[in-house]
Amino acid sequence: MPERFVYADNAATTQISDRVLEAMMPWLKEGYGNPSSIYALGRKSKIAIETAREKVAAAIGADPSEIYFTGCGSEADNWAIKGALSRLAKKGKNHFITSEIEHHAVLHTANALKKNGAEITLVGVDEGGRVSPADVEAAIRPETALVSIMFANNEIGTIQPIAEIAKICKEKKVLFHTDAVQAVGTVPINVKELGVDMLSLSGHKLHAPKGIGALYIRKGVFIDVFMDGGGQERSKRAGTENVAGIVGLGEAMEYAAATMEERTAKVLAMRERLIDGIIGIKRCRLNGCRDHRLPGNVNISFEGIEGESLLLMLDMNGIAASSGSACTSGSLDPSHVLLAIGLPAEIAHGSLRLSLNDYNTEEDVDYILEKLPPIIERLRMMSPLWEKIIKEEQ
Repeated sequence: MPERFVYADNAATTQISDRVLEAMMPWLKEGYGNPSSIYALGRKSKIAIETAREKVAAAIGADPSEIYFTGCGSEADNWAIKGALSRLAKKGKNHFITSEIEHHAVLHTANALKKNGAEITLVGVDEGGRVSPADVEAAIRPETALVSIMFANNEIGTIQPIAEIAKICKEKKVLFHTDAVQAVGTVPINVKELGVDMLSLSGHKLHAPKGIGALYIRKGVFIDVFMDGGGQERSKRAGTENVAGIVGLGEAMEYAAATMEERTAKVLAMRERLIDGIIGIKRCRLNGCRDHRLPGNVNISFEGIEGESLLLMLDMNGIAASSGSACTSGSLDPSHVLLAIGLPAEIAHGSLRLSLNDYNTEEDVDYILEKLPPIIERLRMMSPLWEKIIKEEQ
């Protein structure tokens, strides 16, 4: 058995907090009324939903009427993009701009739109994974309907210049959406100050349950309905509401907003110590910007090893991590994000993502720094690729 267990994959998902679970429990048991019902049991559920909507809105500087609950962040992305393109295509605007390093919820949606006749432009990024606002501006055309640039990358943690891009889109009269799933609850976000038209978020990245997300749609922005059926979510998104999940999301976001400064300081200190402890290993590199970066994200590539073998050996030592996006962990292809920032495929294959949050401790960092170097050394001893690298050095 491993000496201890360290969960360092919080970018993939997080543990439900005790306070969130406690807030949810009444709505999983006695508060089971359908929010669309007019009797007291249903009305109580409806009140709980609207209270949670107020909490979510307050956490990102929105009005409650601008928040629509969804089943997850991917659904919110799909709705924002497909809803905007569907509506604006009727006005001759059928062009969509996004970046090369987006989550697959955005990239695969773009591919689906392309098959249906939409024109897609993917803007590149620099070696740190940052999108240039000038590149976005240059890509905008008269027929551009929407620009979607993620707030922070899920693999390398790079934070994008969202306010600058939003300003350009506003000047060009083009809608702007940001996938903020990795950022909400981790870094300060005020949708009014940023100037975004739409923003996606997800509960399970900030100690709320899986299966609940939300889409912010600014007042005055109109997109097509994503799911037909009943009149839920002001007739914009059909389906009986996940009351417990919505309550959990509201509780998680309220707590995250109230404690952000304290939590960020703790996580940032652990991240910096972890990076400093790892980059001393021979032939490794930090992926993504060190400055414009999510507080808990560490993504490092090691030459001469395979990420899959590294993850397995870390797991044998009780460390849960990732070699890229959790959504593509079963793929043998190198990360599209790492390729986009200029890494050769053989180096991209040897990547490791460690993502910390406020549940981690300094002892967790110590344990990772104790176990990781000998694992790297052992894997390299078994690697023909590392042997080739060493011979080339001589």
